[in-house]
Amino acid sequence: MRGVRGTMAAALAALALAAHAQSSDPADYPSRPIRIIVGFTPGGGPDITARYLAQKLAESLKQQVLVENRPGAGGTVAANFVATAPPDGYTLLSVSSAHAVAPAIYAKLPYDTQKDLAGITLTATSKYLLVVPPSLGAKSVQELIAMAKARPGHLNFSSAGVGSGTHFAAELFKSMASIDVVHVPFKGIPEALTETVTGRVQFFMAPIANGMNLVKDGRLLALGVSSAQRDALMPDVPTLAEAGVPDYDSILWFGLLTSARTPRAVIAKLNRETARFLRDPEAKARWAPIGLDPRPTTPEEFDKLIADDIATFTRLARAGNIRAD
Repeated sequence: MRGVRGTMAAALAALALAAHAQSSDPADYPSRPIRIIVGFTPGGGPDITARYLAQKLAESLKQQVLVENRPGAGGTVAANFVATAPPDGYTLLSVSSAHAVAPAIYAKLPYDTQKDLAGITLTATSKYLLVVPPSLGAKSVQELIAMAKARPGHLNFSSAGVGSGTHFAAELFKSMASIDVVHVPFKGIPEALTETVTGRVQFFMAPIANGMNLVKDGRLLALGVSSAQRDALMPDVPTLAEAGVPDYDSILWFGLLTSARTPRAVIAKLNRETARFLRDPEAKARWAPIGLDPRPTTPEEFDKLIADDIATFTRLARAGNIRAD
């Protein structure tokens, strides 16, 4: 009897293995629901882009695409979940620039950012605004730099937390402008903005979607935009490079990844489908008012962007002795 049971168990296991292999076959992909894991709470860029693409992919691939928020440790909890998930293309990761910051500030991660995860595509980019309170009296980037150099260590800048994109955009400004200013981290963007509006801190690299209305209301003054080109939402604001910090260029980006061991045919299919939606004028029309610019890439281009940013953020972290708490 035991022999019969053992044979049946082996047969059932073989059938289950065969079913899994069939469902993981790139030619049949996808044959079951896909999950997009977001390492942050709902409402931010990784969540907004993931939910839009989940809807579009579900329509195109004829399968459910579910978005699941797993916040914690700057997105690394979600990244580890995807890095250790079965490499079959059914578990994706929606990330922001913070994904490239993590290896620069965490002494040890449970995954290798570049070896265990692979890019599908960059999904969108955005920009930062260098904002100051009107009460500061600085009306240009050059005036802000002059103030900082006149009183080293006196001016403060806010951020949405140690290792956040807002933190490293300001660290890059600090490095390239050769100024001595003090970092004051807060729990998130709203708190960092509030402290800048009140003048308790002197400047903030605010994501444009969060800062532009306060600028238009006159509660903050925008001195520069972080990208190499001006932004269509605020065309009168010069780039930081134009305003006195040559070659400054720092963008906030979002993208999709999956396990690096996922079949390349699956990654290629996801890339084709996602890029098609991102090139559709509907995506630009929906995202432009919140400061997002759809920006599809090849998987290889996205992997290179991540690698380049890791190198930049690591250099800044070492220079500033920046470590995650």
